[in-house]
Amino acid sequence: MTDIRRVAVVGAGQMGSGIAEVFARAGLDTVVCEAGPDALRAARGRIDRSLHRAVERGRLTEEQRADAWAHLLFADDLEALADRQLVVEAVVEDEQVKTDILGALDKILADDRAILATNTSAIPVTRLGIATSRASRVLGLHFFNPAPVMPLIEVVSSLHTDPTVLDQVAAFAAQMLGKHVIRSRDRAGFVVNALLVPYLLSAIRMAEAGHASPEDIDAGMVHGCAHPMGPLQLADLIGLDTVEAIARSLYAEYKEPLYAPPPLLARMVEAGLLGRKSGRGFHRHSAG
Repeated sequence: MTDIRRVAVVGAGQMGSGIAEVFARAGLDTVVCEAGPDALRAARGRIDRSLHRAVERGRLTEEQRADAWAHLLFADDLEALADRQLVVEAVVEDEQVKTDILGALDKILADDRAILATNTSAIPVTRLGIATSRASRVLGLHFFNPAPVMPLIEVVSSLHTDPTVLDQVAAFAAQMLGKHVIRSRDRAGFVVNALLVPYLLSAIRMAEAGHASPEDIDAGMVHGCAHPMGPLQLADLIGLDTVEAIARSLYAEYKEPLYAPPPLLARMVEAGLLGRKSGRGFHRHSAG
């Protein structure tokens, strides 16, 4: 059984807020760290709305919602995380931003046994870990969106990760968080995105070429292949900026054309058409 009880999440956007909620619902002492009061206010709102939806849908009782909320603290200074046993970095999918955060956390964490995890979707963990002095205690802990609902976690070892740390975090994810754990070696895209993203990019190329409308592409995969969601709906849910960032990481590593972001995807990201988070991507989405 794992002894991790004090945790934190750095970056509380859509994914980070979901991860923090997962931790709080598991009864863990959870600190949510964001850059400034406006970002913290937005994070509180996201978590609060998600917890209330869970009650409305019968996934939580009102007592469980209140208990989860009681396990959350909010901070806008990394120094507040000094006593944490596990910190998950969930900031924007940008290698420089992530290495800067991990390097700062490495200096702040008081316990040299504390573990740093990255929720990166595709950036090699080894490159992130060597930005710290504790590369043996850095690993990937990749949640899926929405984190409170999706059962999977990828636990990713770098070339430096201590196998006992990997086992400890895998046990934590399974026993404390109730997640289904799969393990991956440190390759861009890990398991799921290495399979998923070429499929999403293929659907985008199909729409770009005018072979079919986004609605028909999605309907084909939902009604013809029994997928719960079409590929363009899924890309909108993930965020088209995130899909593009993952594709760029995959292409940089493998140089295979199937990983290259299509021009349409790049233009949509430049235009701020990011999918559900912006209200418009391949489909239109209502706010919230």
